[in-house]
This record gives sequence, C-alpha cells and structure tokens, in this order.
Amino acid sequence: MVVGSGGREHALLWKLAQSSSIGNLFAAPGNGGTEALAQNVQISATDIRGLIRFAKKNKVGLTVVQSNNPLALGIVDAFQANGLKIFGPTKEAAKIEWSKAYAKRLMRQADIPTAPFSIFSNHEEALRNAKHHGVPVVIKASGLAKGKGVYVCKTETAIETALRELMVDRVHGDAGREVIVEEHLEGPEISIHAFCDGKTAVLLPPSQDHKAALDGDRGANTGGMGAYAPVPWITEKMLAYAKEYITEPALAELTKCGNPFVGCLYPGLKINEQGPQVLEFNARFGDPETQVYMRLLKTDLLEILAACLEGALAKIKIEWHEGYAVCVVLASGGYPGQYETGFPIYGIELAERFPEVVIFHAGTKNSNDGGYITSGGRVLCATAFRKELTAARQLAITAAHAIYFRHKYFRTDIGAKTFAF
Repeated sequence: MVVGSGGREHALLWKLAQSSSIGNLFAAPGNGGTEALAQNVQISATDIRGLIRFAKKNKVGLTVVQSNNPLALGIVDAFQANGLKIFGPTKEAAKIEWSKAYAKRLMRQADIPTAPFSIFSNHEEALRNAKHHGVPVVIKASGLAKGKGVYVCKTETAIETALRELMVDRVHGDAGREVIVEEHLEGPEISIHAFCDGKTAVLLPPSQDHKAALDGDRGANTGGMGAYAPVPWITEKMLAYAKEYITEPALAELTKCGNPFVGCLYPGLKINEQGPQVLEFNARFGDPETQVYMRLLKTDLLEILAACLEGALAKIKIEWHEGYAVCVVLASGGYPGQYETGFPIYGIELAERFPEVVIFHAGTKNSNDGGYITSGGRVLCATAFRKELTAARQLAITAAHAIYFRHKYFRTDIGAKTFAF
C-alpha cells in the first residue's frame, strides 16, 4: 500500500507494479491515475488508525509512506507498534524535516556544512536580528508549510512582511511558531536523495527541482514545477563529498540520538565555491524528483525497500538506466495561489503514444464519462526518458503540449540551465 495522492505516489506505484513479487497494490487515497495500477482506498493519508485497520484486514505486507504530514504524525511508529511493515522514518527520525530548527541544530552538532543561522520564537527579536543581518537574508518557518514557508528577503520591507506573515498572522499555522533567520547562499540548488537502512546510505543520481512557477525562475515559490536527473555538472567528487560530509554524518547523529533513520533522506543543497551546503533536510522522496527517479531506476524497487527495512542495503547493487529523465509539471492557472478545479482533461493517451513518455497524475479525479478532471494545483507530470538531456527535455515538453485542460500552464525550461565551477 502506498500512502498519499500525488505524482510521487503514482510514480512509486508505477515502479512497484513492475515487481514480480507483488500481488495486490493499494493506493490510499490515490488519484485518478493510480486506479490503473492499484485499488484506490478512500482513507486519508493522515487517518493513521484507518490505514492500520485496512492494512490488518487486507493483510498488507508492506506500506510505503513518503508524505511529510503522516510521517510527522508518527505513522511509522503506529504501524510498527501494530506489527506492520512500513517504509519510512519514525516520527523522531523524521523530525529532521518537520522541525527545521531541530535540523539546523543537528547540522551544527554534526559539523554538516550549512548557512550560518539563528533561531527565534519571539517576533521582535527575530525582526531585530534579521534587520541587523542586512539583505539579502533568508527567513524560514521551522515547521511544515507545504514547501511555502521560505522567504528570500531582499529589502527591509520584505523582512517585515515575512516575519509578520509567519509569526503574527500565522499564514502557515503553527509552522511559524519558531523561525530561522539565516545567511543567503548563492549558487544553483540540487537535490540529493539517499536510500538508508539506519547505518548505510546509498546515493541516488543527483537531481534538480524547479521551484519557481514561471520560466526563468520567476514567479511564486511552488511545491515544484519540474525536475530532471542526473545533473550533468555534478561530479563524482561532489557526490562523494555529499555522502561523507552530509548524509553519513546526519545518519550517525540521528543514530547517536537514538533515532536511526530508515527511509529516504533528502538534503537540498546549494552548490557554490565553498562546495555543497545544506539548505534543509527532507525525510522522504521529493516531488517531482521521484517521478524522474522511477523512470531511471532499473533495480526492483521492492527489493530496495526490503533491504532498507532489513538493514541489508550494503548487500544489494542498485542499478540505473543510462540516460536522462525529465519531468514537466502541468499546473492549474493560479497555482500556487487560488485556482479552480473540475475541468475535463484531454490528450493524456495522445501524449503517452510518444515513445518513452509516461504521464503521472498528481491532482486528478475520474469523471463520470470515463475520463479525468482536475482536482489540484499540480495536475499532471509529463515525464520523458532519452539518452541525451536535450532530447528528453524536448520530448517532455512535446508531451505537455499534447495535453489540454482549462487554464493549464507549465514551465518550458526544465533542465535547460547548466553550470560550471
């Protein structure tokens, strides 16, 4: 059973469905597209008791959860207490994501490279510190804010607005009860993911998410408008550094605290002349990074998940297809702000006629006429695989153009940037 309803979950189901060791697949609650692979179960991802009852009744052999909210609520602890196998970190191990203040303190303790920072729970103290720091400065909500709790402030007015929204108006709820004020890091951002079994970390190919809504990294910050992997300018030396000085020290520190991490550890990094530096840690697969990873993964995903749970990750070899995968997110007009839903979707079958194109659903529902309608901000993920990055980009964009729903928009520059250091 895969818990969640986004493009990440559809991609995980797509890959798991290829395993000869799996009989029945369930998606809870799933989306319009997951029904082609699994039985959708109308249980919310945060209804932990309901999920446990279903897993017991249906003899679910493994549950996979990669959504931050149920992890923060302790879904893994609850499943384990009921004798059920589940892939994901415990609540305290996942704290490295659901409390950015905790993560920054852990990084300081483990000497993991990150931006200099201060932590505040008082609005006036945070305001004084941020203004004294000068601009640009980054202000972050410590708690979970659906990827929208980070403010890059380039003026004093922006500082005032960010702290008022977070700490006074509480636009992100309790996520803004505690804030981090930190130095702004220059350089491109990449995503590093690692399968972890509590003691061993195996890095996935580097990927790059695109957070801004519009081409050229303009517009509002979103949950992610597209991704590609691998990143051609990330060297083996950089990856070795990230493993030795970032993922392995984080795992060791969590184990030292009595919270060994089993699951997917995902640090977001800034790359500059000082080397890779951690922006934040996530305790699960990224979205839309998962969509490209599942297109590249050659090894049976179930085999990897089982090795993580059994502490045997070092005993297996994880293989990847040679080439590039690109994901272009098709979003509802207005996202990440207010948007309308319920519009018919056309052209999915047409898009998937292109060789090496797979469309993952993120915010869709089945319509009464057998088609699909929009039901979220991020609606579909057009993914393409090719030996060359340019060809994969062009194919993903072509597939995105083949699909239509009212007010659709997407970025056309996913994977277009290259950097050299």
